[in-house]
Amino acid sequence: MNITATAISLNVADVDASATWARRHLGFTEAMAADGFCSLEHEQAGFNLIYLRTGLASFKPATAAGAADGLLVVFTVDDIDARYERLRAEAVEIVTPIETEPWGERYFQMADPNGVIYQLVQWVEAP
Repeated sequence: MNITATAISLNVADVDASATWARRHLGFTEAMAADGFCSLEHEQAGFNLIYLRTGLASFKPATAAGAADGLLVVFTVDDIDARYERLRAEAVEIVTPIETEPWGERYFQMADPNGVIYQLVQWVEAP
């Protein structure tokens, strides 16, 4: 199998709200968009972030529309503490404050306007 591109597709009520949030706070840019659809790209992410409007007739299979409950969109970054402070200053909704797990994962979680949870992670030495 030769994979030529990768994307994650999220079904949301307000495509523009999530796309604007990801552009503003995560540095994504718009690759393409249409009514009920937006594909974002980031030169360092390795995949496109796609938003589809909930209830779109072209969403297949229709039974999968709510199947991603518990999904986290995770990015490994450097300088996690500076990113945390910047996003807090931008009034991003932080749903899990920054913490470090015993195995060395330092992370925090935030929500976009549709409730999609994004997690930024930096691997540090285990405490």
